[in-house]
Amino acid sequence: MSRRYDCSDTLDRSLGLREAASAVKRGELVVMPTDTLYGIGADAFSPQAVRSLLTAKGRGRNMPSPVLVGSPTTLHGLVTGFPETGWELVDAFWPGALTIVAFHQPSLQWDLGDTRGTVAVRMPLHPVAIELLTETGPMAVSSANRSGNAPAATVADAVDQLGDSVSVYLDGGTCPAAVPSSIVDLTAGRPRLLREGALSLAELREVVPDLEGVS
Repeated sequence: MSRRYDCSDTLDRSLGLREAASAVKRGELVVMPTDTLYGIGADAFSPQAVRSLLTAKGRGRNMPSPVLVGSPTTLHGLVTGFPETGWELVDAFWPGALTIVAFHQPSLQWDLGDTRGTVAVRMPLHPVAIELLTETGPMAVSSANRSGNAPAATVADAVDQLGDSVSVYLDGGTCPAAVPSSIVDLTAGRPRLLREGALSLAELREVVPDLEGVS
């Protein structure tokens, strides 16, 4: 049975974070608030847990899960060939609503889906998410909804769609942005915007003037 914790209550938040971290380490699924939308997360280094995440969402391997991190320095162990442009974006927008697609380290023992050697990484600007990620390390995290349905801006939205497939729900209230992150691809030479979300093309071009827009 799923457990739900109110993160506006100090004691409930502390207990919920402990329970969520333990669930992740057991290979179970958790739902957490972020600065954009609620996310469903699993241990990024547990292929079985990631498969459970994709199954809970009704999503195939052709739509691999992004990875959330609790610190920009975590990137050093996850990606390779990361360009200076990437660090400029990290400095300007992390933590925040920017997902960056880069080549992942070939030595990593994970299976996020059919990634073709890449990973989509973000550091969210939400204290609950950061605290959990600091405890667990990198997590595979996707929007907390069934594929094709509206994304979850509240924990109730996530519970309605995901039910008991999730072990722990961390209730952080309504997500402040309620829109997805913007996604920038750094794997194809010139930086390219794949999705314009919470950050606009104009905002991103203030840091990367040659950023290609969504085609």
